[in-house]
Amino acid sequence: MPMTPALPSATHVPWPAVQALFTRLIDDAAVFPPGLAPLDRAVSEHLSRRRYAGLVGPLLVPAAAAGDVGSLAASSGSAIPLRVALVTRPGAASEPVRAGVDLLRDDAAIEVSGIEIGWSPSWRELLDLGAPVTVEIPREGHDVALADVARGASRTPAVQAVPAVQAKFRTGSTDTWTWPDEDELARFVHGCVGHGVAFKLTGGLHHAMRGEHGAGALPDPQHGLLNVLVAVHRAVEGDTTAELGSVLAERDPGRLASAVAELTGAEVSAVRAVFTAYGCCSVSDPIDELAALGLLAHDLDEE
Repeated sequence: MPMTPALPSATHVPWPAVQALFTRLIDDAAVFPPGLAPLDRAVSEHLSRRRYAGLVGPLLVPAAAAGDVGSLAASSGSAIPLRVALVTRPGAASEPVRAGVDLLRDDAAIEVSGIEIGWSPSWRELLDLGAPVTVEIPREGHDVALADVARGASRTPAVQAVPAVQAKFRTGSTDTWTWPDEDELARFVHGCVGHGVAFKLTGGLHHAMRGEHGAGALPDPQHGLLNVLVAVHRAVEGDTTAELGSVLAERDPGRLASAVAELTGAEVSAVRAVFTAYGCCSVSDPIDELAALGLLAHDLDEE
C-alpha cells in the first residue's frame, strides 16, 4: 500500500536543506545481492542515473572486477569519469583492493572514490593508497573494532572534504549474518556519534520506512532510510541508545517525513557529517518513495 502522509507538496518542502540531506546519499550496489546485476548492465544503468540530480553516489564494484569495470568505463563513451568504490567482503584478502586501485589510478575514464574492506587489525595498511577507506564493523569484537576505526579516523586527514576513514555496518541479513534489530543498529549509530566517526550502511536498506518487505509468507524485516536519518539527527542531539531504538522502530511515515522536512540546513549538515552514504541494489526504489512522500521532486533534473 502506498504511503500517503499529510505533507505539503514537494514544492513547499525546504528544498535546499532537503536536497543537501539526500545528495549522493545512495550508493549504487546493483551488482551485489539481492540485485546481482551483470557488471556491463550495472555500468550502463548507473550512467543513466545521472538524471537523479546528484542523489546517487558511486557504483560499488567488487575489487576483483577492477579491470572489467575499467574496460566498460572506457567503452561507455561518457565524457564524465565513472565513479566507483572497490569493495571486498569481511575476511577477504586485501590484495585485490590494492591491485584494483593501482590498475585504475591513472585511468581517465574512471574515478576511484573509495575502498571498502572488512575490519581486521591490519586494515591501516591500505591507507597509503590515498583513497577514502570504509571499514565494515563485525559483531564479534564490535566495540574494539569501532574504537580502532575511530582512532584511525582521528589521525588521518580528510580526502577532498570526504572522511578518509569511516565505519560501515550491515543492516540486512545474509546466510551468515542475521538481521540486526533496532537495538543493535541504534547501538552502532550511538557508538559512531560518541566516537566522532562517520559511517555508511550496507545491505537491506531499500525502503524509506521500517517494515516487512519482500515476497513470501514471511517478508523480511528491513530498516527504513527515514528512520535512520532521524535517528542520526537525534543521536547528534544527545538521545540515548534506547531512544534511538524507538526512532528506528517507528512506522508512521507522516511523522518521520515531517521530522526530516523540518531539519534546518545546519542540522542536515550535522546528519550527513555522520551518515555519509549507504549501498542499495535498486536506487530508484528509495528515490521513488521519497518523492511520493513529498521529500523529493518527481521531475529530477540531470546533473
